[in-house]
Amino acid sequence: MNVRLATLEDIPTLVELRKSQLIDEGSIPTPNIDKELETFFLDMLTNQSLYQLLAVDNDSIIASGAIVYYPFPPSFSNPSGERAYVTNIYTHPNYRRRGISQAILNLLIENAKSRNIKKIFLAASTLGKPVYEKVGFEEAPEWMEINYDV
Repeated sequence: MNVRLATLEDIPTLVELRKSQLIDEGSIPTPNIDKELETFFLDMLTNQSLYQLLAVDNDSIIASGAIVYYPFPPSFSNPSGERAYVTNIYTHPNYRRRGISQAILNLLIENAKSRNIKKIFLAASTLGKPVYEKVGFEEAPEWMEINYDV
């Protein structure tokens, strides 16, 4: 297994992974959101606001994870204003409980740290919460977060 950055050629797979993730979390798969997801991935990968990783085993994409980077007004605790939000964490059911999502999360955290971001946000599903806690995310009033001193 290896982990690589997603490319524009991966957009159809990213769309399917995202829908699988949403269904696993309990969403009803209507309406059709393929076009919206295609547009999202195209825009975000093109402008490099999305750092999307894919785990590959025998030429099959088996897991994914991403950080969306977005501007926010600077503050005393975050002078750059840039924020990081973890999303699209998904592992194919046949590959779960092998530490793949945890490995992807650690790579995402390293990327955020390299951008001098000290706080990472996410909204945890019931399935994902134990994995997030293993890497250090903690409950917060509105989300889970992890703080780093770089």
